[in-house]
Amino acid sequence: MSDKSQTVHRFMFMVGLILAGEAVFALPFHVARFFRPTVLEVFALTNTELGAAQGIYGILAMAAYFPGGPLADRFPARKLLAFSLWSTAAGGLYMATLPSYRGAPILWGFFGVTTILLFWAALIRATRDWGGSDEQGRAYGLLEGGRGLLAAALASIAVVFFGLFFPDGYASASFEEKKQALCAIIYGYTVVTAAAGVFVWFVISEGHPVGEPDLEDWEPKKENVWVHVERVLRMPAVWLQALIVVCAYVGYKGFDNYSLYAVQGYGMDEVDAARIVAIGSWMRPVAAVGAGFLGDRFTVSRITVIAFAILLASDLFFALNTPLPGTVWALLFNTLVACSAIFGLRSLYFALFQEEKVPPAVTGTAVGLVSVLGFTPDIFVSYTGGLLLDQSPGLAGHQHFFFFLAAFAAIGLIASYTLMWMLHPVRNAG
Repeated sequence: MSDKSQTVHRFMFMVGLILAGEAVFALPFHVARFFRPTVLEVFALTNTELGAAQGIYGILAMAAYFPGGPLADRFPARKLLAFSLWSTAAGGLYMATLPSYRGAPILWGFFGVTTILLFWAALIRATRDWGGSDEQGRAYGLLEGGRGLLAAALASIAVVFFGLFFPDGYASASFEEKKQALCAIIYGYTVVTAAAGVFVWFVISEGHPVGEPDLEDWEPKKENVWVHVERVLRMPAVWLQALIVVCAYVGYKGFDNYSLYAVQGYGMDEVDAARIVAIGSWMRPVAAVGAGFLGDRFTVSRITVIAFAILLASDLFFALNTPLPGTVWALLFNTLVACSAIFGLRSLYFALFQEEKVPPAVTGTAVGLVSVLGFTPDIFVSYTGGLLLDQSPGLAGHQHFFFFLAAFAAIGLIASYTLMWMLHPVRNAG
C-alpha cells in the first residue's frame, strides 16, 4: 500500500471509529441528556424512575463488558461495530413509541446489551491498534475529540430542530406538540445510528490500520480465554486504572444533570437549558484532543491527575454556590470548566494501557475487566441523582448531587496520583 493510500486508509479508519463510537450511544444517552425535562414529561417518569431505567442499562452493560473483551480479541471490529449499531437503531424504533415506566427499563436494558457486548471492547482495541506504540494519547484523543465534535454537532442540530416545534415558546406548548418534537428527535438519532453501521462496514478494515503487520500480537490468538484473564488480573496498575475510570465516569454521568440544574437552579426554560448543555458539549473535541496530545508529551497519568483536580474544583463550586439573578454567565463558565476536565479524562483513561505496558494481545480482555468495574456508575449515578433530587426538590437536591460528584472526583485524584507514582517512581522522586 502506498503512503498516500495508507494515509487515506488511516483517516477513514479513524472517521469510522469516531462515527460508530458516538452514534451508538446517541439513543440511550443523548435524548435524555439534552432533553431531560421533556423526556420526563412525555414518558411520564419521575427522576427516580428514569434513573432506575438507566440503572438497568448499567446492570446489563456491566454483565456485557467482560465477555465482550475476549470477543474483541478474536473477531474483526468491522463486523462487531456494525451489528451493534444496527441493533441499537432497532431499539430506537421502539423508543419512538414512548414506552411507559414498565417499558422504559426494557428499552434501556436492551440498549445496555446492544451498545456494549459486541461494541465497546472492539472500539477500544481498534483505537489502540490505530495508535501503534507511540501515539496512544493522540489515538484516544482523536477518538474522543471526534466523538465530541459529532455529539455537539448533532446536539446543536437537534436543539435547533426541537425549538422549531415551539414557535410561540416552550412554555405555551401543548403536550401533543412536545410529544411530536421528542419523537422527531428520536427518529433522527435512529437514522444516524443505522447509517453509521453502514459506513463502518465499508471503511473499517480487518487488517492493522498503521501498516505494521508484524506488530506484536496483532493477529487474534486462539489461546484459552482464561490465559488472557489471568495475565490481566495480575497487573496492579490495571486495577487502579479501573478505579480511575469509575471516578471519571461518575463525572461524565453527572453531566446528564446539567440541563435540569439550569432549569431548577437558574430558572432557565428548557430550550435555553438545552443550549447551555450543547455549548458545554463543544468543549469535548477541544479538551479531548488537547488532553491526548498533552498525555503523549507529559505522560497520560500526569495529565489525568491535573484533570481530576480541575473537576473537583468545578464540582465544589456548583455544590457550594447559590445562583443569583443575572449570573447565568457563572453557570456557563463553570460548565465549560467541568466539561474540559470530564472530556479530557475520557480521552486519557484507556490510553493508560500503553503506559502500563499491557500486552496488545490481551487489550480486549483488559478493556473488559476495566470496563466491567469502571462503568458501574451506569448503575448507580442516575438512580442516586434521582433520589437526591426527588428527596430535596430544587436547588438543595442539586447541591447534594454535586457534593456526591465531588467525592468521586477526590477519589479519582488520589487514585491517579498513586498510579503516576507507581508507573514513574524514578521520575517523580527526582
